[in-house]
Amino acid sequence: MSFKKQKEKKVDMTDRHFRILKSRVDIWARKVTNLTVVTEFILLGFQGGRTFRIVFFVLLLVTYCTTLFGNLLIITLVFYNKSLQSPMYFFITQLSMNDILLITDIVPNMFYIQSNNRGAITFAGCIAQFYFFSASETCECFLLTMMSYDRYLAICKPLRYPSIMNTIHYRTLVAITWIFSYVIILVDTISTSQLSFCKSNLIDHFFCDLAALLEISCSDPYILQLEVSILSVPIILLPCTIIIVSYSYIFFTVLHIQSNSGRHKVYSTCSSHLIVVSIFYWSAFSVYVLPIKNESINMVKILSLLYTVGTPLTNPIIYSLRNRDIKMAFYNHIRRHICT
Repeated sequence: MSFKKQKEKKVDMTDRHFRILKSRVDIWARKVTNLTVVTEFILLGFQGGRTFRIVFFVLLLVTYCTTLFGNLLIITLVFYNKSLQSPMYFFITQLSMNDILLITDIVPNMFYIQSNNRGAITFAGCIAQFYFFSASETCECFLLTMMSYDRYLAICKPLRYPSIMNTIHYRTLVAITWIFSYVIILVDTISTSQLSFCKSNLIDHFFCDLAALLEISCSDPYILQLEVSILSVPIILLPCTIIIVSYSYIFFTVLHIQSNSGRHKVYSTCSSHLIVVSIFYWSAFSVYVLPIKNESINMVKILSLLYTVGTPLTNPIIYSLRNRDIKMAFYNHIRRHICT
């Protein structure tokens, strides 16, 4: 074979390799371009006709205003009344503050969604909403856990209660709860922000929930789901265990109380907290931990609405209507202002 032919053959081989490499690069480029660079999401909310959306908007507005008023009222009463300066009422005020943050993170954007039958939210806004929602829910779990522990000490260890649950102790616990809740959720939020979206930017929900984001993501969810499973131990499993153990001890202590008045006092003290815990965990578990088989998206939305909007509304109602001290503080506050 002549030198010229060898040279031509080498050129052909080089050209062939170049074409193969170029085709692979083109395929990779097409795959990359198919990954939609999402700058915003479209939240569908609760779909329906004009009449439904108007009625739902009005109910949502009444719920939001009532929630803000009820929780702010509890915070004000506890702050200005010396008779309510105790760990239990301090925890209730922290729960009210958290409920205000939670419902304010969700509802204002829902007004926009329901008025337009859908609403756009930027990618950064979606991640921010997910972060504050998750942190508020985590903080609620810890606050409810501390309230059950406080009731356990007050009922089962009444003599040691003042020394254990002193001012420094319970304020430190609350500070750690707020800091830990907003720090630990950063892990989940950073991983969520790294998801790639190649299917659609339509989210059939009324807020940026993790499950809804995973549905339209084309990233491998294994690492994120593993992180969620690991974080569920300190966020869900441990608080639930403490609550169950605390109320088990309270239950056995109540059985040994001879007087009916003593039992009634313990019942009235703990029943409000048990109702709040039951509503919160039942709705949250129904959506995330034990989802119903073939559960429709509308049912998921309703259950999500219950613990994002319903719980912040019911908390001040339950704690005010079922608590004699708060009712007396409210009446005294009103009487004092009327006399003034």
